[in-house]
Amino acid sequence: MKTDAQLRTDVTDELAWDPAVNAANVGVIVREGVVTLTGHLDSFAEKHAVERAVRRVSGVRGIALDLEVKLPSSAQRSDSEIALAATAALGLNSLVPAGKVQVQVENGWVTLTGEVDWGYQFASAEQSIRPLPGVRGLFNRITIKPRVDGKDIGAQITAALTRQAVREARHIDIKVEGGVVTLSGKVHSMAEHDAAVGVAFSTKGVSHVVDHLQVAG
Repeated sequence: MKTDAQLRTDVTDELAWDPAVNAANVGVIVREGVVTLTGHLDSFAEKHAVERAVRRVSGVRGIALDLEVKLPSSAQRSDSEIALAATAALGLNSLVPAGKVQVQVENGWVTLTGEVDWGYQFASAEQSIRPLPGVRGLFNRITIKPRVDGKDIGAQITAALTRQAVREARHIDIKVEGGVVTLSGKVHSMAEHDAAVGVAFSTKGVSHVVDHLQVAG
């Protein structure tokens, strides 16, 4: 297991390596495997890139994002401009069902609402918004319509985790109630954690995932 000092070095190096991140603007604090990130960034897309970079580092048990997006004057947009751009971006994304997602913008923060059938549609709507100029943050309040068809959702999730070689697949406890899946147990990395949650979220019939997984490191 890495020490906090080793983990801080690895996280700092990963941020410096990632071309989508200005590592000079990000402070890194590590305590008991939990990484806290501080600082100011120029875009919401960069904030997401920072989180992605940290999740790639082995040994990370948790992440706290204390990062603020401060847009340079060249990137600032009015709420109406952002709303128009967000609506257009959603319309151009073929993975987002037409007319199912609504946009609200306040002080650069985008709120998405509506109802879709699948987890990938939920995620695709969010991905459409992240790179837009002027966006300071995002609330994804889209709901997923349950599509339970009587199959064993838990067995489907376990089979998918095994196919994708998630090391701790057999040690993840999966409980299903309606379209809600609760995951608990321990995994060895943030990558395994994200893979397990992603598989559950993508399974047919799942409308929500409750994440009680612990990263053991």
